[in-house]
Amino acid sequence: MTRADGPPTSTGPAPAGPPTAPIDPTALPVAPTSAVWGRLRRAFREHGPLLLAVVVLYALATASALVAPWMLGMIVDAVREGAAPARVDVMALLIVASLLVNAALLLGAVSQSIRFGEGLLAELREEFVRAVLRLPLGTVERAGTGDLVSRTGRDINSLSVMVRRSVPVIATGLTTVLVILAALVVLHPALLLACVPSTLLIWVTTRWYARRAADGYLAEMGTYSRLTQGVSDTVEGAHTLEALGRQEWQDLRTDADVRRAFAAERYTLWLRCVWYPPLEFSYLIVTAATFLVAGLLFTQGELSLGQIATAVFLTVQMSKPLDHMIDQVDNVMVGFTALRRLLGVRFAAEDTLPGTEPDPEPHRPGTVAIRDVRFGYTPDVEVLHGVDLDLRPGERLAMVGPSGAGKSTLGKLLAGVHLPGSGSVRVGGVDLAALSPEERRERVILLSQESHVFRGTIAENLALALDEQDTERTRLWHALAAVDADAWVRSLPDGLDTRVGSGQVALDPAHVQQLALARVVLADPQVVVLDEATSLIDPRSARHLEHSLAGVLSGRTVVAIAHRLYTAHDADRVAVVEHGGVAKLGTHEELLDRGGSYARLWHAWHGDA
Repeated sequence: MTRADGPPTSTGPAPAGPPTAPIDPTALPVAPTSAVWGRLRRAFREHGPLLLAVVVLYALATASALVAPWMLGMIVDAVREGAAPARVDVMALLIVASLLVNAALLLGAVSQSIRFGEGLLAELREEFVRAVLRLPLGTVERAGTGDLVSRTGRDINSLSVMVRRSVPVIATGLTTVLVILAALVVLHPALLLACVPSTLLIWVTTRWYARRAADGYLAEMGTYSRLTQGVSDTVEGAHTLEALGRQEWQDLRTDADVRRAFAAERYTLWLRCVWYPPLEFSYLIVTAATFLVAGLLFTQGELSLGQIATAVFLTVQMSKPLDHMIDQVDNVMVGFTALRRLLGVRFAAEDTLPGTEPDPEPHRPGTVAIRDVRFGYTPDVEVLHGVDLDLRPGERLAMVGPSGAGKSTLGKLLAGVHLPGSGSVRVGGVDLAALSPEERRERVILLSQESHVFRGTIAENLALALDEQDTERTRLWHALAAVDADAWVRSLPDGLDTRVGSGQVALDPAHVQQLALARVVLADPQVVVLDEATSLIDPRSARHLEHSLAGVLSGRTVVAIAHRLYTAHDADRVAVVEHGGVAKLGTHEELLDRGGSYARLWHAWHGDA
């Protein structure tokens, strides 16, 4: 017997235990086994009738297959007794008829089994995709792409094998074995004694394997995530590694990840190599034991020679479905572990800090209140230290400061991308931590310099910002005009219907950024956070665009994180962020009058002495 992803190749010395990669606190969570059992129970309730139909059809197919060994035994007895050839011919015809009926029932059982597996798998995959799309951006950034890609690829494939193949095979194999055991009881109850040694051997070895395989496969899949992340980092940072001459260093890191994955997979391979040989032996001894028990019964006149042949044929016939059924236990263990990791994504998507109740006094939309906010990307390194900040509805705030001061981090907290480690961020009087990701995006939108154009028409790209796919042309053109993008869109071959994205009309980064800004106009949020949103546009065009946006965003609270200081000059107030906190807050003129870091930065930017 072999696992679905390939046969064992080498065992080597017995590993001491399952290799475990260091626990990464930023990785996506793994669901507890109770959650998996709960989800499977719900699946069997919802798809139970179809699974029952599969089991019944296989049971009938197995019963029809028993006709052949039964008739063969009767033929042996009939020939010994000198029965008429016509009687033997009738029994032979019954064997042929039973085989035809068996083929028809198997066809129906297989088709229903496919329906069951594909339906359940589609449902689980859709749930996983919905959970992935609901993941907070901060969670994805902390976990990295490797963990998510590994779950999306390898884990989904393992789940597919379990649902499509293993569950139907185990259900039908168990049904087949029970029907054959019932047939042996009909022949003589004592024949079940022949199955006792095999049953004990299978039970003991399978239990030994199952108790160790769960942790082994969890560690194995964890190493795949780490290896995938390392390969992804290598590809994305290839030019940087070459420029710094760090190729050998990165090779050593990748080799270490490969060794961890090899050790983890070698351990599970060793488990299978220990488990499989006793199973193969158990299938053989049941036939030999049946010969012995049936022979004793024959000497006592309890069985005929033909019934002995029938009993042996039945045990031989039972070994194949039993082998297939137990063989799938390994795939079930892998699939069960994969399902724990896939459901863990749903737990991460639903995980929000308990928010506080709204303030007793009503707040107008667009108010922002940040209270004693502390945050760190890792538990031991704090990036923001007790930040307090208030914004009035419709106010435009510019955040400036040196790189690494915490400007972008504060902007992400304000947009609900990250949740604070302590303190609160309230928009419109409601703590963002108490809202779902969808509700957060209705209140606050973050637009960074890293925008994306989706494969499709420009109209479809813009309509992503709408509650429904409302592609009313007038509304879309107004949004494009607000960001100075209507002229170049009209110049395209098909205007709004021009297909862009991978393999279609290529847009330069500035045009992609303008489409992203137009989506913000269409989304119409209470608060907009612009994190270097015009950095890919030349300074003259960016200046003109920001003046246009100022009119469009009038009445909305805007937080602009920028290095171009004319953004600060145009803002209502300026927050100088230094060392993880708001060091100074005031208007442009007030900060210039106070002197200090902002005044020095302004004069340096203008080239003043």
